[in-house]
Amino acid sequence: MTRTRPGVSRTIGGVPVGAIGLGAMPLSVEGRPGEEQALATVRAALDAGVRLIDTADSYHWHADEVGHNERLIARALAGCGSGASEVLVATKGGRGRPGDGSWTVDGDPRHLRRAAEASAARLGVATIGLYQLHKPDPAVPFAESVGALRELADAGTIRMVGLSNVDCEQIHTAREILGPRLVSVQNRFSPAHQATRDTLDLCTALGLAFLPWSPLGGISRSAVDDPASTAPAPDTPFHALARERGASPQQIALAWQLAQSPVVLPIPGARRPASIRDSAAAAGLTLSAAELAGLKI
Repeated sequence: MTRTRPGVSRTIGGVPVGAIGLGAMPLSVEGRPGEEQALATVRAALDAGVRLIDTADSYHWHADEVGHNERLIARALAGCGSGASEVLVATKGGRGRPGDGSWTVDGDPRHLRRAAEASAARLGVATIGLYQLHKPDPAVPFAESVGALRELADAGTIRMVGLSNVDCEQIHTAREILGPRLVSVQNRFSPAHQATRDTLDLCTALGLAFLPWSPLGGISRSAVDDPASTAPAPDTPFHALARERGASPQQIALAWQLAQSPVVLPIPGARRPASIRDSAAAAGLTLSAAELAGLKI
């Protein structure tokens, strides 16, 4: 594994992971690439300096392949030798996929305990570095779901705890239960989706890492999926600035994310090695105050 480091340093719970992570979901759900390309994409991420990989037990396509993405990540890291110890794998529990394209939610403490233990086995680790509650379950008191994660940490099954798809009140509640074991929040946030900025601001104040999922919302999907595309670029401020800076719109959007707060650590998805290499390069791109002010959709 090439030991390239991104230009901007970020941490999760004191663990250095660089500025850009890999959202591994596209490698296992509908439209996923073949295994060879998927593994090559993970290896390209590591070679580009990515040290955070975000996965989940529910990142799969068919009903009978729970944990597909976790197993894929484990296979990719197995080829890294001792370098795998540099990578923080963040997985999640609390959601399911019946195989018909829908998503379910299950925050029952018994389910979360079983799910975490199964994830650790698939990842081939004794302790999961970062385990995240995938989504609060409206049928289960939030404190009970979070309490299960505290028990998993007490048992050594997980080391650090994260939350996903939560509001400010839930972050405060989890912090009361978990204390310093709570290290991150993963919410949807992008140039076109800023409704969760209050949770970003709270994470900044508390020193929690903020992992935006779907961080490229608001720019052309063609530019995201194929940075080398020769198709005409849409007329957005991100594309205009990308042309001025000799960068991709994807890189501009990620640089915009990084400029929002020192706790922001985007996790763009990728299906191809070229896509994650392009994303990782955004860590070395600094936008001026004037450029940031002009990036409004």
